[in-house]
Amino acid sequence: MILGCVMVGGALGAVGRWQIDRLVSEHTRGPIPYGTLTVNMLGCFLLGMVFGIETAWLRVLLGTGLCGALTTYSTFAVQGVQLARRRHGVAHVALHVVGGLALAALGMWLVT
Repeated sequence: MILGCVMVGGALGAVGRWQIDRLVSEHTRGPIPYGTLTVNMLGCFLLGMVFGIETAWLRVLLGTGLCGALTTYSTFAVQGVQLARRRHGVAHVALHVVGGLALAALGMWLVT
């Protein structure tokens, strides 16, 4: 059952990431890849909220599966290197780190 939860959550998260990134990228311009920022911030907030769930299978479905596939550290890292070459890397990293920590804390605060 746990493996099924990871698989279902992962499938939903991957499709959600693709859709959200595509929609945000179509409607934003600028040096920062806002699609990646959006999925990572949403994932931090949701994972903060998942922190309060006591049911193991639901925590795995939403935390490991959905949030794990929705967020993307590797894309964040590669984009950070690319943006550093154009002098926008610090803003990119700062937005992800500060925003991610703040939204994870907010999600945790809302459910505890």
